[in-house]
Formats: sequence, C-alpha cells, structure tokens
Amino acid sequence: MYQRILVPIDGSDTAARGLAEAIALARELKATLRLLNLTSDFALMVEMSSAIDFEKYREGLNQFGHQLLAKASEQAKAQGVPCETAMHDLRGNRVADAIVEEARKSRCELIVIGTHGRRGVSRAMLGSDAENVMRSSPVPVLLVREPATVS
Repeated sequence: MYQRILVPIDGSDTAARGLAEAIALARELKATLRLLNLTSDFALMVEMSSAIDFEKYREGLNQFGHQLLAKASEQAKAQGVPCETAMHDLRGNRVADAIVEEARKSRCELIVIGTHGRRGVSRAMLGSDAENVMRSSPVPVLLVREPATVS
C-alpha cells in the first residue's frame, strides 16, 4: 500500500498529532516516514518591520527546524519506524507548493498533515496550507485534525 509517507512538521500541536498518526500508520504498514520542516519568510515579510535582522531570524528558524526534525526522528525510530528528514528554506515560496514538490521528488505515496480545521473568518484570514496541499497533491492526503474542544 503506502511505503513512503511524507509528514510536514512545524512544532505545532496539530503537526504533532499528524506525526503520531503517521508513526502509527507507518508501523502497521512497515513504511518509511519522510519528515519535512519548512522555513518560510512570508509572515516575516508581511508583518515585521524592516528593522529586523532577517538573516539572524532565519538562522533561528533553521536551528529550531533541525531540532524539531531530530526529536521527531527519535520519536519514530523509538517505535521501530524508519525515517528520513528534509529541511527547506522557502524564501518567498508557498508552503503547500513545497510540500507537494517534496512528495513528488521523494516519491512519497501519502502525505499526512495536521490541520486546525478552521472554518469561516479564521480560515479566510489565515488560509490553510493543509487544504492547499490536499487540492494540489498528486498523492492521497490524510488530514489529522485537532480534537474538538468541549464547551
């Protein structure tokens, strides 16, 4: 079925849930995970002032990404799941496009991605990388949502 599974991770709770689901699935299927971390300067370009040292900020993002990949890799390997890691600095490109391209390039047959499952105004304002991946992916995409909050 699926022998190579791509899992984008960014340090969020939803990405952690996606990773846990991907590890469980890969363990059952005896598949290999490809863990992906992307650094993007888009939010920085839009929201921050020009006074910020972009290169220093980018170095911090890259260091965080490497640590995140190492921790996720250890988590998968501790459960007997082989994995590879990849990290890309987007420099203005779209996150969803980079995820889809990584799936193609690394010959993954499934993408497992955490999503907030936002609706309405928050979805319109924040967009959805997961939804864009789902729409443009040449392979199946498993969206893993946050658990519903009880009010």
